[in-house]
Amino acid sequence: MRVLVTGGCGFIGSWVCEYYVKKGHKVISYDNMTKHELMRTGYNVSSARDFNRVFLKKLGVTLVKADVRDQKELFRYAGLSDFIVHTAAQPAMTISIEKPQLDFSTNVLGTYNVLEAARKFSIPAVSCATIHVYGNEINQELKESGFRYVRSPAAINEQYPTLSGTITPLHASKACADIYVRAFIDTYKIKAASFRLTGLYGPRQLGGEDHGWVANFCIRAIMGLPITIYGTGKQVRDILYAQDVVRAFDAFYRHPRPGIYNIGGGRQNMISLRECIDFISAALGKKVKVRFEKERLGDLRYFVCDTEKAKKRLLWQSKVRPEEGIVRLIEWIRENKRLFK
Repeated sequence: MRVLVTGGCGFIGSWVCEYYVKKGHKVISYDNMTKHELMRTGYNVSSARDFNRVFLKKLGVTLVKADVRDQKELFRYAGLSDFIVHTAAQPAMTISIEKPQLDFSTNVLGTYNVLEAARKFSIPAVSCATIHVYGNEINQELKESGFRYVRSPAAINEQYPTLSGTITPLHASKACADIYVRAFIDTYKIKAASFRLTGLYGPRQLGGEDHGWVANFCIRAIMGLPITIYGTGKQVRDILYAQDVVRAFDAFYRHPRPGIYNIGGGRQNMISLRECIDFISAALGKKVKVRFEKERLGDLRYFVCDTEKAKKRLLWQSKVRPEEGIVRLIEWIRENKRLFK
């Protein structure tokens, strides 16, 4: 099989590339190597951005430096492929507010181009959406209990209203891309899926305050830096380990049932920010510095995915628990501390 991975040198994209190349398939990483998020982290930007590229090159992945907004270039490689995994995105809410045109062109036009490629070459495609398409009206349905927010019922399925509450350009662009996937399924009958992903984490995630909070917490704790929490710290996510996300992509390829899917860790993997910090502190054997700031515009205080649809239609469910996945992430950060100096 020939697999095209947009954003292939990013966090999740690199895991997809690794998964398929180790199975003996031909894999193309299609990535413009942008540094928008990393420029805000204070990390060793050049080394951090190149880390996954160097890793994939050693595995034998074909590396293409190109942009999903360039339709002609994208078609050039899509025409050689049997499956497209679209992970390229502008994922940060803060950047979307500061640079809405970048956010729109990357998330909407980029996804449109991928869908056109899927239609033109009759190949299945999975696009990465986000639980942020639901908006943050959920915040009004919560109660506080101990170190977390709670909701009844705990899990939320795909029928929950989208774009509720206060929305930012990121909400709009991601929801628009999500709708376009459905439009191409309904109109052109392509084999495509939009995965509304929850909080992702795992090794090779260069998380910062803008995106990738589990990795950001681990990195800052290991480097002896304070962790900033925006809000109460009782915010909850059903975090999902990178390996489980890749399995979901492959599940769609093996069972190509088009549609919109919540892809998350589910009730068994729900954790609050404070609980995550406590776990990291215990794993490191030291107290972690924490400071609190006011909640940011558009922030979602709670989301736990109901993944029954993916379980029934794609035969997929998460496997890796936070207790296991966070330890793996911590081990990787310790081995690569130079990236964060």
